[in-house]
Amino acid sequence: MKKVAVLFVCLGNICRSPTAHGLFRQLVAEHNLSHCIEIESAGTSGWHIDEPPDPRSVSAAKSRGCDISDLRGRKFEAVDFNHYDYILAMDTANLDHLIELCPAGYSGEVKLFLDYSSQAKYREVPDPYHGGTKGFELVLDLIEDGCNGLLNTIKKEK
Repeated sequence: MKKVAVLFVCLGNICRSPTAHGLFRQLVAEHNLSHCIEIESAGTSGWHIDEPPDPRSVSAAKSRGCDISDLRGRKFEAVDFNHYDYILAMDTANLDHLIELCPAGYSGEVKLFLDYSSQAKYREVPDPYHGGTKGFELVLDLIEDGCNGLLNTIKKEK
């Protein structure tokens, strides 16, 4: 399998995208594919550069056996298009921002992360930042499902 690079993107890179980063990293490791799938996350804003994920995201992920405390926020940069095969937005606002920046001729995928989900109720991963614990649990449910679909797609395509 050719090395594949995946970038998860949300607004601040402290809730949704680091959760996807951590859960997908764990899933990829469980399938012994860490050597051929690179995973990163970023935010379209620069608000939380070098900051750890939101403590509620860390706690929620840990409750499902996934440690994301080592991740640090970074801002999405246009040069990311030169490296990543899959650039996956958590919601349509961030997807629109990515599409605006996308250079002509980019051969990878720029799409909504939940396009890989098996459920049909949610098209976007809702931002849990201003909500309570249930919001973080929903985010985990959606991301776990999307990660499974993404891994299956990568395994089929690459």
